[in-house]
Amino acid sequence: MKESGEMYLETILVESRKRDHVRSVDVAAGLGVTRPSVSRAISHLKDGKYIAIDDSGYITLTDSGRAIAEKIYERHRVLSALLTNLGVDEKTATDDACKIEHVISDKTFEAIKKKIKDMN
Repeated sequence: MKESGEMYLETILVESRKRDHVRSVDVAAGLGVTRPSVSRAISHLKDGKYIAIDDSGYITLTDSGRAIAEKIYERHRVLSALLTNLGVDEKTATDDACKIEHVISDKTFEAIKKKIKDMN
C-alpha cells in the first residue's frame, strides 16, 4: 500500500477514537485535504476492502484496514515519543515521525521498540 493510503487509514482510526461515526468530511479535516481528494482515496480504499461505508456515509475500517492503521499509528506514537525524548521539539518530532513511519522496515521498528523497552 502507498503512503497516502496508509495516511488515510491512520486518520480514519484516529478520528474513530474521537467520535462515534467517521465521515469523509472528518477525514478531509484530519488530513487537511480537499473533499474531492478524500472521495478518490475513499473509493480506492473501499475497492481494496480496507474500509466499508454504510448507507449513511459512515466509514469503518475492515479488519485488514484496521491492521494497517494500527501498525502505522503505533509507529507514529513510538517514533514521535522517541524523537521528543531525544530533544526534538514536539512539532518537528511529529512531522518527522509522519515521514519515517511509512518507510521504516518492520525489522528496524521492532529493534527500536526493543531498545526503548530495554532502556526503561
